[in-house]
Amino acid sequence: MAEGEQERRADYPRFLEIPTRWMDNDIYGHVNNVVYYSYFDTVINQYLIEAGGLDIHGSGIIGIAVESQCRFHRSLEFPDVIDAGLRVGRLGNTSARYEIGLFRRGDEEPAATGHFVHVFVDRASRRPVPIPAGIRGALERLVAPARR
Repeated sequence: MAEGEQERRADYPRFLEIPTRWMDNDIYGHVNNVVYYSYFDTVINQYLIEAGGLDIHGSGIIGIAVESQCRFHRSLEFPDVIDAGLRVGRLGNTSARYEIGLFRRGDEEPAATGHFVHVFVDRASRRPVPIPAGIRGALERLVAPARR
């Protein structure tokens, strides 16, 4: 989407419900900014494990985060329930750019939007490798039509 263009719930093909926790709030009464990245990591890795077959303990290939960004649009706070939307903005040979929208349950506009880039590497050498077929297939299902 163009800079400043408003994202909507319908822009994301996959959702994961994430309840906020009491400890997510900071002294100002809203979810602390660093926790948003935890939500990003959760929706991405849950999808890779469930749909892509990633074995986080035994796989010889893992995704390493090389870039992340978050824009805050409105506050979240405990006890909000978050619908974390996920799509793939770019799918390369060895990397994927995930795009995330965090929506308060029932809201059409996101509380936060951002992206997260994984480079897939050999676990031992940490050298880039092609995205495994099972993961690639799962990620292809999340590539937004305008981004294919």
